[in-house]
Amino acid sequence: MPNIIELTDLSAPELDVFARLTEAQLRDRLEPEKGVFIAESPKVIDRALDAGYEPVSLLMERRHIEGQASGIIARCGDIPVYTAGRTVLEALTGYQLTRGILCAMRRPKLPAVEELCAGARRVAVLEGIVDTTNVGAIFRSAAALGVDAVLLTPTCCDPLCRRAARVSMGTVFQVPWGRIGDTPGDWPHPGLERLRALGFRTAAMALSDDSVSIDDPKLMVEEKLAVVLGTEGDGLSDRTTAACDYTVRIPMAHGVDSLNVAAASAVAFWQLRAR
Repeated sequence: MPNIIELTDLSAPELDVFARLTEAQLRDRLEPEKGVFIAESPKVIDRALDAGYEPVSLLMERRHIEGQASGIIARCGDIPVYTAGRTVLEALTGYQLTRGILCAMRRPKLPAVEELCAGARRVAVLEGIVDTTNVGAIFRSAAALGVDAVLLTPTCCDPLCRRAARVSMGTVFQVPWGRIGDTPGDWPHPGLERLRALGFRTAAMALSDDSVSIDDPKLMVEEKLAVVLGTEGDGLSDRTTAACDYTVRIPMAHGVDSLNVAAASAVAFWQLRAR
């Protein structure tokens, strides 16, 4: 039976996960055993449940209980379902809920790089990408275009943060991912060496005098390839670019020098897909 709780006290501590904890606090305060994240919108929540993520509590507009959230509530057992009208929820969270539903969920234990890459032919490595919209969009492209796994360097933003997961349309729960290193000092070395030990050649997406075009035949025949994408603005670090096996460019027209990293990822994933 669902445990429906009408909100009367917005300062109640059980609402902290939805209203008063930052993304970093949600991730770090209780990790590794009890870290949580917030999934937003029915599609994203459903995909998280499909992937086996454990729900902790729900927050939603009252009108959704017997509407678009009814299926989600039925899947979540007897966890608390906090509810109120739209105005009250906006006062609680500080923003308008997308389609009126939030779900606090347990964070999974992330797999090791070696586990993620077992059997993989194409992986994406995100170096220091901090914009949550870009990370979400990259995951959506990775899911759509056959990337087997996504590896995040230690300075890359969290793909389970609310906005990244929502922009990804829940594909962050479908594409295997993990961290390649625990501290900034773990990347690019020894991170790149870990990939090479697993049989991957590395392709740095960067502008350089010695770069090859993304349609170069040598890239097409690589059995295992890691596509390395850099942060907004500065792109990949010089150390990373110099240490990769290839430096790869996307040919441009009309004097445009580069694409946004999310757009570039879609082009790269399609062109460099395993054949």
